[in-house]
Amino acid sequence: MNKLSDRVKRLGYSQTFVMSNKAREMKASGIDVISLTLGEPDFDVPDNIKQAAFDAINQNYSHYSPVPGFLELREAIAYKLKRDNNLEYKPTQICVSNGAKQAILNVLASLLNDGDEVILPNPYWVSYDEMAKMMGGTSVMLPTSYVTDFKITAEQLEEAITDKTKAVLFSSPCNPSGGYYTYDELKSIARVIAKYPHVTVISDEIYEYINYETKTTSIAQFPEVYEQTAVINGMSKAFAMTGWRIGYSACPEWLAKACEKIQGQMTSGANTMAQRASIVALKTDPSEYKYMIDAFKKRRDLVYDLIKEIPGFKVVLPKAAFYFFPDVSYYIGKTLDGIEIKDSDDFAMFILEKAHVGCVGGVSFGSPECIRFSYAASEEDLMEAMKRIKNLLEKFN
Repeated sequence: MNKLSDRVKRLGYSQTFVMSNKAREMKASGIDVISLTLGEPDFDVPDNIKQAAFDAINQNYSHYSPVPGFLELREAIAYKLKRDNNLEYKPTQICVSNGAKQAILNVLASLLNDGDEVILPNPYWVSYDEMAKMMGGTSVMLPTSYVTDFKITAEQLEEAITDKTKAVLFSSPCNPSGGYYTYDELKSIARVIAKYPHVTVISDEIYEYINYETKTTSIAQFPEVYEQTAVINGMSKAFAMTGWRIGYSACPEWLAKACEKIQGQMTSGANTMAQRASIVALKTDPSEYKYMIDAFKKRRDLVYDLIKEIPGFKVVLPKAAFYFFPDVSYYIGKTLDGIEIKDSDDFAMFILEKAHVGCVGGVSFGSPECIRFSYAASEEDLMEAMKRIKNLLEKFN
């Protein structure tokens, strides 16, 4: 007798956690592993944010918050969206959740019926496809490559939209590619979306601040799709608050109310102390936290110079986030040291076992020819990791 639901049997495990757990096990057994698997800033939470959490404890913020979050936090989010993105949202349009992951699930649960289609530009964050499955949806993948900077065109998108399309879900800046859509690119995409009022854009902007060139554009800035857009963001990346689990969505009123209804039956409000600390973080001028962005940029430039020298890797310079996503198709289909490399997941495991460097294969990102490295690590570890991989692969060239 099988007691598990068809829903859970459809889901896969997160490949980022699979590889990070494997690296952790190897470390525990005494192997010197450098893990570049998880997308997590390696900085401590800034002191002013930590102090706000201590203050919240002392002020007895220990009871349930409203389901969509404290009004003061939703006002702070609205202030941030206006200050940084020129977006007008009322607190009633904002739902604070237990991380950006829940914010996305809230939106998908509010939109999808069984069999509805969710368009995912490849590569996509590993959870997007699984989230769509969880909510009964079917993912429609749009291919890209390093040649196109891992971005789709408006024409590609329009060709993929059908009567069954309910949502288009993407991240900009992108995990895993480190690219982002420009103003003009998003303007073209917005024109397409506006033709199809049954389609909602879910714009994951969690890496918004980690951008080395210019301010990123939110597709919600285009008036013709404002009522069709759910903006997703959170505290994890820019503020190094991954474990605090505060994310949020900003949506049209009809969708915000639906997200609140879903969350009210699932988790209720997010952690109260973390909410109070997030108010301080969002009201602080972003320049106060720029030292983290500057460090990431320095590491990016360091790794780029080294990764270009690795034989068989095709790589573009990431403009945002903290990932490299090299194309390793040169090695796919080959047998290396007696190990058959069928896809980039095999290749990532080969690097882990032979060079003792952890990365994530691109299969679960929708790009089986690529692998993802996080450079949210020390410069010493990054230099050693690239050296190990280069030394390993030079044997096969």
